[in-house]
Amino acid sequence: MITGYVLGESLRPGAVFAPHGLRIRKVERVDNSASATAGQPDAWTFIEWETDDDGAAGSIADALAAALDRANGWYADFMVGDERVVIFAQKVFRYRRGDGVGRAEAVAYGRSVGTPEHQLDWEE
Repeated sequence: MITGYVLGESLRPGAVFAPHGLRIRKVERVDNSASATAGQPDAWTFIEWETDDDGAAGSIADALAAALDRANGWYADFMVGDERVVIFAQKVFRYRRGDGVGRAEAVAYGRSVGTPEHQLDWEE
């Protein structure tokens, strides 16, 4: 099973994120005004999803990469087995849990596209 989430605000206008077999687990609005940076909204909409198909990781990552907005360095991430998948607009990183080099590459890319430092905090 793969579970993940995407922020509604991170999707570019007109984008559709609807990979086959995904189910919505929860939608939650969160006040982010204390840590929002310039250009980011004060409230975020977390859309938590899941699928039973571990083989769908590639298609889910590609769908997110196509749907995410380039502004503000938005990203999404999820785990499949012991692999972390970190997705930015048009860019996907996959690395094994504990792989410091793989994580560093994803973090460096996030910095290069404007992801605020305090948001480069995905769990391992």
